[in-house]
Amino acid sequence: MRSAGIEPLLCSDSNHLLPWNDTQSYALGEFIWKPTGTSIHSFLDLTHPMSTSKGIGSSGRHNYTTHSILASKCYTVRMSFIHLHLHSEYSLLDGLSRIDELIAKAQEYNMNALALTDHGAMYGAFRFYIAAKKAGIKPIIGMEAYKAPGSRFEHGSEEGERNSYHLTLLAKNYQGYKNLMKLTTYAHLEGYYYKPRVDFELLEKYSEGIVALSGCMSGEIPVALVNNQKDKAEKLLEKYQGIFKDNFYIEVQRAPGVANQEELNAELVALSRKYNIPLVATNDVHYVNKEDAYAQDVLLCIQTGHNIYEENRPLSNIDTPEFYFKSTQEMQDLFRDLPEAIENTQKIADEVDLEIPYGKLILPIYPLRKDETAEEALRKLTFEKAPQRIKVTEEEKKRLEYELDIICKKGYATYFLIVQDFINWSKGSDIGVGPGRGSVAGSLVAYCLKITDINPLEYEVPFERFLNPDRPSPPDIDVDFADVHRDRVLEYVTGKYGKEKVAQIITFGRMEAKMAVRDVARAMGMSYSQGDRISKMIPVGKQGFHITIDQALQESPQLRMAYTEEEEVRRVLDVARRLEGIARHSSVHAAGVMIADKDLTEYVPLQKEARGEKIVTQYDMYCLDLNAVSNNEAVGLIKFDFLGLRNLTIIDNALKFVKKHTGNTIDIHNVPLDDKKTFALLSQGKTVGVFQLESRGMRRLAKDLKPNKITDITAMVALYRPGPMELIPSFLQGKRNPKSIKYLHKDLQPILAETYGVLVYQEQVMAIAHSIAGYTMSEADGFRMAVGKKKKALMKKEKIKFTAQAEKKGYAKSTIEKLYAAIEKFAAYGFNKPHAASYALIAYWTAYIKANYPVEYMAALLTAELQGAAGAQREAKMFQAIEECKSMDIKVLPPDINKSEEDFSIEGGAIRFGMSAIKKCRARCYRIDYRGACRTYLCRAKRFFSARRYAQSK
Repeated sequence: MRSAGIEPLLCSDSNHLLPWNDTQSYALGEFIWKPTGTSIHSFLDLTHPMSTSKGIGSSGRHNYTTHSILASKCYTVRMSFIHLHLHSEYSLLDGLSRIDELIAKAQEYNMNALALTDHGAMYGAFRFYIAAKKAGIKPIIGMEAYKAPGSRFEHGSEEGERNSYHLTLLAKNYQGYKNLMKLTTYAHLEGYYYKPRVDFELLEKYSEGIVALSGCMSGEIPVALVNNQKDKAEKLLEKYQGIFKDNFYIEVQRAPGVANQEELNAELVALSRKYNIPLVATNDVHYVNKEDAYAQDVLLCIQTGHNIYEENRPLSNIDTPEFYFKSTQEMQDLFRDLPEAIENTQKIADEVDLEIPYGKLILPIYPLRKDETAEEALRKLTFEKAPQRIKVTEEEKKRLEYELDIICKKGYATYFLIVQDFINWSKGSDIGVGPGRGSVAGSLVAYCLKITDINPLEYEVPFERFLNPDRPSPPDIDVDFADVHRDRVLEYVTGKYGKEKVAQIITFGRMEAKMAVRDVARAMGMSYSQGDRISKMIPVGKQGFHITIDQALQESPQLRMAYTEEEEVRRVLDVARRLEGIARHSSVHAAGVMIADKDLTEYVPLQKEARGEKIVTQYDMYCLDLNAVSNNEAVGLIKFDFLGLRNLTIIDNALKFVKKHTGNTIDIHNVPLDDKKTFALLSQGKTVGVFQLESRGMRRLAKDLKPNKITDITAMVALYRPGPMELIPSFLQGKRNPKSIKYLHKDLQPILAETYGVLVYQEQVMAIAHSIAGYTMSEADGFRMAVGKKKKALMKKEKIKFTAQAEKKGYAKSTIEKLYAAIEKFAAYGFNKPHAASYALIAYWTAYIKANYPVEYMAALLTAELQGAAGAQREAKMFQAIEECKSMDIKVLPPDINKSEEDFSIEGGAIRFGMSAIKKCRARCYRIDYRGACRTYLCRAKRFFSARRYAQSK
């Protein structure tokens, strides 16, 4: 380049040479060049000196005395800019930017890298990493941390001192990424005081691989400067520089309209020159487009509970439309006098080299003997337990060997050992465990290990439905526990594998349309009734799902008219449109638990739940669980689902009542499945309180169907849903009159006879593909998934294959076409048979106890209803249960100060009201003295007598 006759002027980076161009003009703040051999002084207008500053074009740490440049003699190079301080929707209720919008904007502006620095957490980091990589943009993972003024353990501060300051942190590499996860984890677990806070101790310990920027105007150094505490600012600067060395930068921002910012920037530039610490320009991006500023302001009001018309409301000091995703040109224009601050954004981006491993399954370590592998242990345990569950015939042994071969070859032996361990511990600890959930009931190995209580050979469920050898996705075993004991199981798992290796999974509540409308209306100063009126115009989607505002405008003439004619409605909906769908708050996933092979913070940042002590991940299941995503775009931690099921608690309590009042010990897992009393109760529709069968529609179906075997209950569970309900008349007709059943071909009879000629289960589709078209069971599972997903290209391909192979086996084309059409129609509502069978078994258990021990069951049911969340629904459930007792000739006795216990109890064949059922007289109001004779109730007499009259009236 020098041979072309030019060389850089005041530039330390030779990579920025530019060919000679006589037509190019100079703009102050850009790289400039001079002809080789000429004097620098010929390019400086010495009559117009400027203040000493970093050299024009300098990207290093050298200081130059610069002067104004003779524009006619200079040549320029455009500098690139990278956003290093940027918030997404995962700065909850403080960021409006969706990750896909941020990536798209970076592409639009030709930015080759982009950072994400959400407030105090890394909720969106992994999702951002994947999206950026796919778009060809270098992801820079960061966080705007909260820094405690002193120790993170100190709650409170000196008078006039803030509780926390902002600090921008960026991961340069994988070590930096892991340290960032450690920092945010400890900030949440140890430093939480209004905000999750780090301190100097943590920063010193986990600084490797991290770039630190001094922060926005809420940074520790900027606040000191604004408060005229220059000495303090300099000491802090030295402290940060000592920790981060050359990875520490002074952050400067320019948002027109923000008070004191220019004065602050002058101070920051002065510190930069004095301490030779480079500047870096950021824009504190909170929304994508400038026109989103109003919606962002509304979002902040939703966060603070104020409205946009209040003066001096919280966060009103940042009420400016400038915190949007600015282009390189806009940022260059803002910082023409500080070009190095722009250039350093690219310099930092260039130094980032982060590759996060993902996509491979990470299994916990199950304790084994030193001379034993997980595969050997699983095989041994399976065949040890098998005789307790099956006869181990040649067919059964062959099935076990087949399953074990697949499980072990795919590396899932450890997973099975872990699941059977906590399930069998639970059963041995008097904790109710469900018979199965989902497709795992298709595994004979799971049945032998007592993971499930469904024998797949008896129910004719293929193993491939659960674990297809041709499909890479890992197994997914969900387990139901009695809800009141779920936490005990978590405690066991935590104790066995280590508290640092176990956490529950976070989930994010999002602003669906109705919620967004109510929130926006309130933030815009409208009354609750105004917001509620608009919200109620939004219809409920199909099957109860939420719909978007745009969909609502299409479907609701009332809403469309209001939008057209009422400015107030239009304003609310336009802002709500922008907010709907973004993350609003975090909570704990109802079931998901992660167990890792080492400290979880090696893979995912952690925190405590919003209101409690449970440890949860900061990444949701769609970032962690390979089963939840496509293309293996997840960290790879395995998810264990521990679900709390109230009906298992009812069963447990009912069996305790039975033991206490009759002396009978019932093993619910071994009750006869042909009990006449049970099927008589079901056939009469007396299913209030019976799992899955208590709705009015189910009671009617039970009366019509008159089930007399467990498979009938299984079909009821599968059929009584939107969609397959239309098949119920055909199902009933086939049940009542088997001769009326007509099959498209006689070969379908063995497959559909169980459901009276009606296609009900997904597994029946697999059986048809296997029997009629000659698919292997693995191929049949792929066929099931293809028609279920309704992807046209895939379905077309499968139809060609299905037709060709069926024709090859001798089936008529007309029969094949009719059969395939039935399968396509079925795909919209097909149900998982092992799941239906598992839930049908729980339904049978509850019906069995109700039929054979009615008083004990209803007492347990009333207690469970009482323990539900307070409100109108609980009262309605209580009333329904009491009415059911009345129909069963079971007396419900009123509360008695001398006889009532805390919960409902049994007294001489009747049920006595519990004291905790009295309104505002819960467990805390109930006390027994040391002698156990005197009972004291801390409630008013009128509550007691009110409850007594209520019970007597029933």
